[in-house]
Amino acid sequence: MSDATAALQPLTDARLAALPGFRHGFFSRTGGVSKGIYAGLNVGRGSGDVPEAVSENRSRAAAYFGQAEDRLLTCHQVHSAMAVIGEAPFSAERPHADAVVGQTPNLIYGVLTADCAPILIADPSAHLAAAIHAGWKGALHGVIEDAIAKLVSLGGKPRQMVAAVGPCIGPASYEVGLEFYATFTRHDPASEAYFSPGAAADKRQFDLPGFVLARLARSGVGSAAWIGHDTYADPLFFSNRRALHQGEGDYGRLLSAIMLV
Repeated sequence: MSDATAALQPLTDARLAALPGFRHGFFSRTGGVSKGIYAGLNVGRGSGDVPEAVSENRSRAAAYFGQAEDRLLTCHQVHSAMAVIGEAPFSAERPHADAVVGQTPNLIYGVLTADCAPILIADPSAHLAAAIHAGWKGALHGVIEDAIAKLVSLGGKPRQMVAAVGPCIGPASYEVGLEFYATFTRHDPASEAYFSPGAAADKRQFDLPGFVLARLARSGVGSAAWIGHDTYADPLFFSNRRALHQGEGDYGRLLSAIMLV
């Protein structure tokens, strides 16, 4: 492993790390080449960063898994409820979707986030993997369920799956208005459990990782946990909301990825 690759130091989940046949990582900003507001490991092609820096960052992340950059499969994310099956490197026209699942060794299944919840799933019984981008919209409308359904279509068994939710905006940082609260409770009445009173009468605090874990449990996933880390509160991570509040105009994207070996 090169010095540049060793410098990345992604976070891991102990349960996933204990499974033979899988490698994974929740990457922070550490170890990248981007500058300014994107400083660090910005892997977002959709950001305003220098394209050459983004490409180098993606190459470094892929090298952490021992692969070339073209084997890092990330979708053109659109906050949808759509998952796709990845069987080969994507073309330049990446699929518009918010989760990628598969069974092909040495392909890296990844998602990009900057406050949304990244979810990595391993099914050791069927040797399957998934990476899910679960923002509030995708989580509410079924991206987790669609990814699980795609895994099942490949022979997966939810009760055998191990899911890790990576760094995302925490409940103490996620203030929302009553319209947001009403959207959730109208669509999923059980979601009321993931809201708490805000600082003002017309505000609520939303527990995104708690809501995501509940959706995983509802889908029958046998083991799921949040590894912690509030992206808004910790500058080690990119945060859309923090960038907005600080008037930065744009923000970098974090990578979370899993690979079958």
